[in-house]
This record gives sequence, C-alpha cells and structure tokens, in this order.
Amino acid sequence: MSRPRPEPVQIVKQRRDAALRALVHGVPYIQFLGIEFDRRGDELTAVLPFDDKLIGNPILPAIHGGVTAAFLEVTAIIELSWSLLWEEMETGRLDLATLDPMHLPRLPKTIDFTVDYLRSGLPRDAYARARVNRSGRRYASVHVEAWQDNRSRLFAQGTGHFLMPRNDA
Repeated sequence: MSRPRPEPVQIVKQRRDAALRALVHGVPYIQFLGIEFDRRGDELTAVLPFDDKLIGNPILPAIHGGVTAAFLEVTAIIELSWSLLWEEMETGRLDLATLDPMHLPRLPKTIDFTVDYLRSGLPRDAYARARVNRSGRRYASVHVEAWQDNRSRLFAQGTGHFLMPRNDA
C-alpha cells in the first residue's frame, strides 16, 4: 500500500493564507487600524502601516498610546488564535471550506494586558511579533514585542493573559 502523495506546496500555502485572511478579516477593529499579518510558515509578523489617523500627539508626532496597546493586543490574540487554528488545520480537524469571517472559531478573551511603552512610536510603519508562553485548555499567556526600524530597538512590549474559548466539540 503506497502513501498518498503530499499536497503541492502552492495548495498548502493557499489554504494557510486563506485561513489567516479569514481570521484577520473577521475582526472589524483590525481593519479599522489597518493591521496586516505577514506569514512565513507558522510565524506571523503583524504590520501596522503608518496612517495620519494613528497619531496621538501631532507636536512630536507620535503614535497614540491606545493604538500601540491595541496593536500589541491584536497581535497577541491573532498569534494565539493562529496557533490553535494551525493545529486544527494541519491535522485536518478543521474544514477550511466553511472558514470565513462569519464562521470562525471563537477568539480568546483578554483577562488582562500590560503594556510597557519604551519610546515614542514614530510616524512610520510598526511591526510586532508575539510568543505564546503558555496555552492550556482554559488559560494562555502571551508576550508581544513591537519595533519600527530596528528589531532590536523595541518601542513597546506587552504581556497578556487570555481566557481560551471552550472547545464545543
């Protein structure tokens, strides 16, 4: 008995990109802020393209602290959701044909989120990556780092604790 041939890499990439697109487009606030996600394998980088509406202090000018906090929190939630979706998708337990913004797995709910503002966010694109420190059935802990021009020069970081959605399977 021969093993089935693996799917062509382009099909796998299209499936993963479609799943990420559905997840991100299911949250209107992400669209409002303009946050995008760049996927390389299972690693996500959040991108906050600069827009004048993001400026909180026009004198400096600096990105509004609330926008920075939202960017970090959104990055954490999408990373956490993506890690769950990835497992479901790769094992075939999730039917991607039914995945669209109206039929998404429920997102984790924020318990608390702490932001460290390390320097002003300049009027340019910002990037963030999240690391899931712990993800259990009920609770998860995620750390996020954000930078602009230099990955080693963070302008903000955050740590969040999240209530995991119940698996109603």
